[in-house]
Amino acid sequence: MSKAFPEIAVAASLGAAMVFGVSSVAEQRTAKRVKSRQTLSLRLMLDLVRQPAWVAAIGGTLLGFTLQVIALRFGPLALVQPILVCDLVFAVLINSFLRRRWDPIMLTGVFACSAGLGTFLAIARPSGGASTVALPALMPFAIGLAAAVAGSIMLGQRLHGIRPLTLALACGICYGFAAFLIKLVITDASGGLPHLLSHWPIYALAVVGPLGFILNQNAFQQGTLLAPVMSIITACDPLISILLAAILLKETLSSTPAAIAGEAVALAAMTTGIVVIAQRVPQVPSKKAACVTVRRQPAGLAGSVGSRADAAGRSD
Repeated sequence: MSKAFPEIAVAASLGAAMVFGVSSVAEQRTAKRVKSRQTLSLRLMLDLVRQPAWVAAIGGTLLGFTLQVIALRFGPLALVQPILVCDLVFAVLINSFLRRRWDPIMLTGVFACSAGLGTFLAIARPSGGASTVALPALMPFAIGLAAAVAGSIMLGQRLHGIRPLTLALACGICYGFAAFLIKLVITDASGGLPHLLSHWPIYALAVVGPLGFILNQNAFQQGTLLAPVMSIITACDPLISILLAAILLKETLSSTPAAIAGEAVALAAMTTGIVVIAQRVPQVPSKKAACVTVRRQPAGLAGSVGSRADAAGRSD
């Protein structure tokens, strides 16, 4: 496993979050302007590719993804992925600066999200972790996450009114899992291309990453429930990543009863901040108007890609 340099990981994570936040603005504006398509429709992707702003946003996403890979190479997954929720913070702050409008409630959400994130990292102090995970050990988690994604998609197909929310949940799960896979792929890549292609993580990422990306586009493109969609994707990604990092990668987190309680409260504060921010983001339901969204592309897209990512994308 690569030697840990948490300072590099933090700096690269913050850089990735800023790039994700900026590029996702153009992505969301474009996704809302194209014709509505069925869930997981490849026609939607063809429509988006014809939009120059969307193509430029994907270029920014690739840059953000590169920074995310650097961060994951030098730092634990449970450190990097939570920091990436700052894409939402960066996007709304930039948008407020450009609009010359500062919403006190939104700023409260920014404070809650930032304070919760900082408190979690200060208490948990993620470190260490395995560089590989045996496929048999992963299978119960992979099956459970796959069932959750499939169940969310099917529920959205049956209940059209909540489809954006179920797609957002599926997307957030994919982003979190994709980030975990990227961490494994980085280790395999250090052994050269033959070593990389002889192990399963690269093939799993080739499925999970694009799936999360397509779910991301569909969640944004359908309906007007942008605030809860943003909240679900942004919060779900790091929570899934932290779970996988602690259980499968054996990354060290402070585990005394007091520390666990503090971490739970901090994550709850971060999630509350995300929800408040998402609710205060300016939103215009008209397809001819700009809709703000903050969500980076999957950790796995380029790879989501997220990240998910997730990940994420969100001005008028």
